[in-house]
Formats: sequence, C-alpha cells, structure tokens
Amino acid sequence: MSSPLTIPGPPGLPLLGNIMDVNPSNTWWSLRTLAEKYGEIFKIKVLGHEIVFVASAALAEEICDETRFRKFVGGPIVEIRYAVHDALFTAYDHEESWGIAHRIIAPHLSTESVADHFDELLLCTDELIAKWTKGLEPGTKFQPLKDLNNLNLEATMLTLFGKKLGAMKMKEGEEHPMIQAMEDATSEAMRRPNRPKLLNWLLYNGKWKEATKTMRGFAAELIQYRAEHSTGRKDLLWALMNATDPETGKKLTDSQVIDEIVSMPIGSSTAPCSVTATILFLLQNPEVVAEAREELDRVAGDGALRQDHIAQLKYIQGIVRETLRLSCAAPGFNIEPIPSKNGSKSPILLQGGKYQIAHNQAMIVVLAGVNRDPAVFEEPLKFKPERMVGDNFTKLPAGVKKWFGNGKRECIGKHWAWEFLMVVTAKLIKEVDFQAVDEQYVMKQDGWFNVRPIDFYVTAKARGA
Repeated sequence: MSSPLTIPGPPGLPLLGNIMDVNPSNTWWSLRTLAEKYGEIFKIKVLGHEIVFVASAALAEEICDETRFRKFVGGPIVEIRYAVHDALFTAYDHEESWGIAHRIIAPHLSTESVADHFDELLLCTDELIAKWTKGLEPGTKFQPLKDLNNLNLEATMLTLFGKKLGAMKMKEGEEHPMIQAMEDATSEAMRRPNRPKLLNWLLYNGKWKEATKTMRGFAAELIQYRAEHSTGRKDLLWALMNATDPETGKKLTDSQVIDEIVSMPIGSSTAPCSVTATILFLLQNPEVVAEAREELDRVAGDGALRQDHIAQLKYIQGIVRETLRLSCAAPGFNIEPIPSKNGSKSPILLQGGKYQIAHNQAMIVVLAGVNRDPAVFEEPLKFKPERMVGDNFTKLPAGVKKWFGNGKRECIGKHWAWEFLMVVTAKLIKEVDFQAVDEQYVMKQDGWFNVRPIDFYVTAKARGA
C-alpha cells in the first residue's frame, strides 16, 4: 500500500500558525474559502493546535461512522458551556446528563408532538406576513433576517414553552434582546479559543458574562411565568420542569432546566438564516417560485395551509433541502476518533489509507465544501430544487444530508426545524411577493453557530397586490 498523502493546508507563521488565514469575525466564510482552495481535506494550526477539516461527501460520510468516530466537544462548544453547562449540545460523551436530558426532551420534539403545535406556528407566521404586507409602508426596505429571527424566537417560545412574547410587534429592524444576547455569546464562544486565556479574561469577560446573564435570566423568567400561569399544557417546558428520566428516575435540576431552555433558541437560530437564504434564492430563480406556486395552488388551493398539506408539498420540500445544501445555515460539526479500548495510539486511516490522522485528532466537517462537492452534484453552485425531490434525493449519498448533524448527537430539534422551514417557506411563497433592493446582490455570509446572508434587503407586498 502506498504511503498516505500529506494533508494540505496554508503555510503558517512562526508561533502564530494560520491565525491570519481565518478571519475571527467570519470564521466559516474563511473555512469555505480554504475548502474551495484545498479540496476534500485540509488542516491549519492555531496557537499550537492542529485542526483538520473535511470538505467532501465521501470523507464526511466516513467520519460519520459512529463505530469509529464520535462528536468532539472542544473549541467553541467548550466555551459555550459557560452559559449552558452540560446541556444536550455541549455535554461530553461521558456525561450522564446528556442521556437524562435526551430521554426527557425527545418525546416532546417528535414528529407527532411537533405536528400538534402546527396551528401555533401558523399563527406566528401569519403575524409576520401581516407585518410585511400590511404593517409597512409600501416600498419599505428591510432585512428579512431580523424579523425572521423574531419569528423563530416567538414560535419557539409559543410551541415549546407555551408563552407568547409579542416579538412580531417589535418595530421594523428591532430584535428581541434575547437574540442579541445569543449572538454576543456565540460570537464570543467562537473567538475565545483563538486568543490567549489571559487576554480573554482581561478584555472580553464583561460582554461574555452579560450575555450569559441575559439568556439565563430570560429562561428563569419563563419558568416563573409558567409557575404563576399554570395552563395544563404537557409541552416541553412542562417536561423540563416535571418529567422523570425513565431509565435513571432522575429529574433535571433547576440549573439544567435553564440550560436546556437557553439551548433551544440558540439551536433553532439556524432556521431563520435558512429562510432568509431561501428568499434570496427564489428572487434569483423566479421559475422556481412559479413551479412552487403551482404546487401550492394544486394542494392547498385558496384555503388555509393545513398540517396535512406539508407532506404533499414535494417540490417545496426540495426547495427547503436545496436551501439547506447551499446556505449551510448550520455550517458544520465536530468529530473525533473514538478512543481505542486497549489504549492504542496508532494513527487513524481515512479513505482506505489515502490519508492519516493522529489517534486523537479533532476534525471539523465544513458543510460549505461537502454540500458543494462536484463529485456528487452537477453545477454544485446552482439552485436546483428538483435534485432534492423523490428518487433524485433518495439516491444522494448520506454525506450530503447532514444538515442537522449526525447520529445520536444529531440536532434533537430537527423535526421542529423541518416543520418551521416548511410552513414558513410555503406561506411566504403562497402569499408574499418580494423584490430585491439590490438586484445584483451576491450572497455573502457571516455567523457563529449559524450562518446567514448579510446586507440583504428586500421590499414585500401581498401576492398579486
């Protein structure tokens, strides 16, 4: 067998390594650029730590094999534990808390449970559409992401925790304080691993602590509100506060309840980023809008959208999947080799020995590379929903379907996210006509635990008005 290939990467600076190759204010865009340059696998070194990145469908599929690899809790994920401790997203593999929380939460985020909250999700979406088509002066330009962020928080709080925030009544361009706190916390979590610890402590702890205080205070108020306004709802908030783990008999502590409440809107924050990208892609591809409206008119007609319509909207499912592919709203996830039971430190071989990594090498799947793999997709940069429908979608390799992560550590809210994306996308296509303020706008993204289009403005009016 031939020797493994050297994993490529940009040349670095003495001591600093590749710190200049990754923009700390736009990490994922930097990684997308590196993936485009170096291909299916590459590495960088930052402050003495080497990180390997995977950017092809075949390699992504291989390292998602849970008999060989597992989620790596390190870097920014470790940092955000300051705010949410050992919550589902941040728990280490060995921590009992993950299993307890997962068994308590999962039944309330199943497809059936999510479907029960369809009317509440529809209500929130109708409020957004009314704001855009009736509440704004005609021709008012706005960034759809801001209102979609408010919609996501409103829908999360109402469907999962039973409280109406009134976030859709905020002035145009304003966002709920929880959203800013989430952005401050996640952006700081992304930056902290690339700074000396002393610098973090001296200069950046204030904003970090304030964001955490805001998020946890928001969750505590939600718990207090439920305690004072008993509704009889057996929703997710009820489960967090009252349910017992069927395996261990344990309940979540008060602090763990807050951890999970804070984690939910952070996790679901990828959804509005994806819908914003959908609006952009539809503006760039009017023929897709026409076909989607034909499907909607056939399935739903002039009546209201119903929950049973969602499964029938095959083309709109393709639009949502194609948006997830191209937008990479959830931009990646971390993987590491499962430690050998016998303590072996032998190198790990990838692609049958084509590449070799250390036994404990952390890897990051860069979905902006994986989802644009030319070995899988013809015209990978083109928005083509039809490739995500029916047999075309079924035949795609598993490596390009990792929008919600992988395996047992896959996003526990994936069914909720799918319902949100389908309902909001279908409603916007059915009822709203958008116009880009800058018709030459080219997608540029930034973000932290999510990735979103930036500086993207539109106007909106009721369909056909």
